Amino acid sequence: MNVKKISLILLGGVAALLLLAALLAPRLLGFSVAQLDDAVRVATGMGAKLACSGRFISGFEPSRIVEDLASYSPANRLLELEYGDDRVSATLLGMGRTSAIYREGLGCTLDIGDTGPLDRVRVTPVETNGEEWPLGSSVSSIDPVLQERVEAMLAADNRAGLQTRALLVVQGGRLVAEAYGPGIDAQTPLLGWSMGKSLTAIMLGRLEHLGLADTTATPVFSQWQDDERAGITMEDLLQMSSGLAFDETYAPGSDATEMLFNAHSASDLPLASPAALDPGSHFSYSSGTTNLIARWMHDRLGGAQANLDFFRNEILQPLGMAHTVFEMDPSGVFVGSSYIYASARDWARLGQLMLNRGELNGQRLLSEDWVARAATPNGSDNEPRYGYQFWLNRGGASPRYPQLPEDVFLMQGNRRQRVMISPSTDTVVVRLGWSASRYPTGENFARLLPGS
Repeated sequence: MNVKKISLILLGGVAALLLLAALLAPRLLGFSVAQLDDAVRVATGMGAKLACSGRFISGFEPSRIVEDLASYSPANRLLELEYGDDRVSATLLGMGRTSAIYREGLGCTLDIGDTGPLDRVRVTPVETNGEEWPLGSSVSSIDPVLQERVEAMLAADNRAGLQTRALLVVQGGRLVAEAYGPGIDAQTPLLGWSMGKSLTAIMLGRLEHLGLADTTATPVFSQWQDDERAGITMEDLLQMSSGLAFDETYAPGSDATEMLFNAHSASDLPLASPAALDPGSHFSYSSGTTNLIARWMHDRLGGAQANLDFFRNEILQPLGMAHTVFEMDPSGVFVGSSYIYASARDWARLGQLMLNRGELNGQRLLSEDWVARAATPNGSDNEPRYGYQFWLNRGGASPRYPQLPEDVFLMQGNRRQRVMISPSTDTVVVRLGWSASRYPTGENFARLLPGS
């Protein structure tokens, strides 16, 4: 067979694949043929990034990674994922090759543009000890009755297909119950998705406590000083009421997917977003605004190394968080909206810090005033039940979770990641998993409160 004939066969195969995609896409794959280019870029970017982090941070097998990706779109089953010693590449129907690279202590980053800043970063591990949680790794306070309930709840969740991977309860400052799914233990870092927004806010709160940030100062960025965005404050960003136009829908070509899976700098797109509404007037959930906060901290502290050192020295080490990875975008800025992997015990440490009004392990990291503001309803005209990157149970016409105390506030992330902080019951509950459908947060968490 000559070269010309082979080329015609190959071209015919590609044409057939494109025709197949065009026929299947609207009904089976979840996007139209007009979105094919965007869909390929999103699928391969998402596939490479999540597969890399899932493999090298969480230690997942490729089969689990494929199922996790397919929960977002059946098209992801068509991804070809190639695993190397420190990277993963992805193609879809032979198109859109994208790769993500793993760096010890930094996690995985898409290989887009100049990633030199990441290559120059040096990571210092968090020091650990055998002291009792939350200071160290020892746990001797398990309540056998509650432990049995937590184990039964996790098993019931997974029989129902909810894929709960970690479930943990802290009461009175002591870790009293924890259970884990197959292949996961107390040290396994798991993706929190948008729970990272709360951690990003905590970092800003630490900066404020050190006198390095002001939530009321304007303009937040010099690029906004001469237009209608000049009046946006950091508090507006924290409360998701900046008024900036940003498309949070997770569809091919949207602002959110471009930012997370195709951009060299995750904050560039929201930084250039125009004003659509008056600052503070309207709540509009936006991962872009969180990445603006991360960008501001990056600039304020002076680059990737300084940000990583701050995170390690001012958050991780004081809290004893030895199993947490905060990933950066290819430009070296933390992806504060989405890419934080932490063990259930580390997520619980953050919850306990907030429950203790900013103090943990004998150190005050946040002011009591900042914690109070973080859990206070915003002043928007449509959804006041959101504080400083925390979801609130109170503040609206009805509680977000009627089964839970009114003062509850939460970190929440995609696939029903949850850290519940309940001041009136002195309780923190962590739930990590991969639920594509509704998770009974209120019903389940109410059964884990004291006296239930």
